[in-house]
Amino acid sequence: MENTHKKREVFVQGPISPEFIAESIAKHQTKTNVGAHAIFLGQIRADVKDNGVVSGIDYTAYEEMADLAFYSIREAAFAKFDLICLHIYHSLGLVPVGEVSLFVFVSSAHRRAAFEASEFIVEEIKANVPIFAKELIGENGDFHWKENK
Repeated sequence: MENTHKKREVFVQGPISPEFIAESIAKHQTKTNVGAHAIFLGQIRADVKDNGVVSGIDYTAYEEMADLAFYSIREAAFAKFDLICLHIYHSLGLVPVGEVSLFVFVSSAHRRAAFEASEFIVEEIKANVPIFAKELIGENGDFHWKENK
């Protein structure tokens, strides 16, 4: 498969803001060949653990390897689905509970391609991108590695 799409910056320091998400959506109003957008937002949950409640997640990554994995996922999605546009953003650093750490934005002429591509992309990210998450427990600063589900 020939790589035909521009490599894009994926990582964002800290949470992905609602303003950033809204601005991304607004920029696509000029794309009149788009008939559907599918948006996935991964938000940090306040999961209850044995030693307290999760108050945030601290993300790290092997950035060079992760960038290549994200690029491969984008290329695979464009090859597999009839997409017009695709954006992926993932947080690095600490993201508090209630904030967004993953933003996948897929555009196509028809809804089915957008829905299916969005799910494919999120599953591929979870399975293949070297991003690591440590959960911050309570106010005491305890961290433990998060299982990737």
